Amino acid sequence: MAATLELDAACAEAVDLARAAAVRRAGVIEVGEHRGVVAEDVRVATHLFECTHPGYPGWVWSVTVVRASRARVVTVSEVTLVPGEGALLAPAWVPWADRVGPKDLTPGVLAPAEPDDVRLEPGYTGGEFAADADPAEASQTRALVAELGLGRERVLSVEGRDDAVERWLDGPGGSDNAMTQQAPGLCETCGFFVGVTGALGRVFGVCTNELSPSDGTVVSRAHGCGGHSDVVAPSKGVDLSLPVWDTISIEEGIFH
Repeated sequence: MAATLELDAACAEAVDLARAAAVRRAGVIEVGEHRGVVAEDVRVATHLFECTHPGYPGWVWSVTVVRASRARVVTVSEVTLVPGEGALLAPAWVPWADRVGPKDLTPGVLAPAEPDDVRLEPGYTGGEFAADADPAEASQTRALVAELGLGRERVLSVEGRDDAVERWLDGPGGSDNAMTQQAPGLCETCGFFVGVTGALGRVFGVCTNELSPSDGTVVSRAHGCGGHSDVVAPSKGVDLSLPVWDTISIEEGIFH
């Protein structure tokens, strides 16, 4: 068990020395009442003073004083402004990779994928097209592509594809929303629906109806909106005028 440090009497009594050092260091950030003193080490103590500046609520001035061995004079070692209990602090720093979220990319903003990003895998694996009727031939082809530097360096992994599927199904282009519930038909039966290639094409496509809120975005085959191509405008009948009876004119040739 660590021994309790004994507060040096000379260091504890150096309140005025500590306050003067805090005032010199503070400038326009005012120094308030003395809040106490704590022992830091042998013949080392820290005095705390309240910071009264309105921009630093809860902060305190920390002044560390020290007395050399067999010396009577106490000197100032350090003066700093530190947060106290309930102090107003800036939010904790978050790494850039964790701060960038969906739709945060704007012109000029870069979001590089990490080398070990689980959503991607080396391009020579073929990604979702890796399964081939002739695996040996496919493997040779991928090796040749990699050696020549052709194709994409990295492709979508199975985990990356599954993450996208879940995200898109939970989004506005999914099936569980009010738009789909009130739609006259599903996207997979709509003439404006264009399916995507690969495994994702079994579930998703792109809407090409400029009147739809999903125009140019990914929608599931089970999604729907009021712009379905089978929606027919209601037909309107022709209003007929009232019949007119001519009781004045006499056609020639009626009587002979």
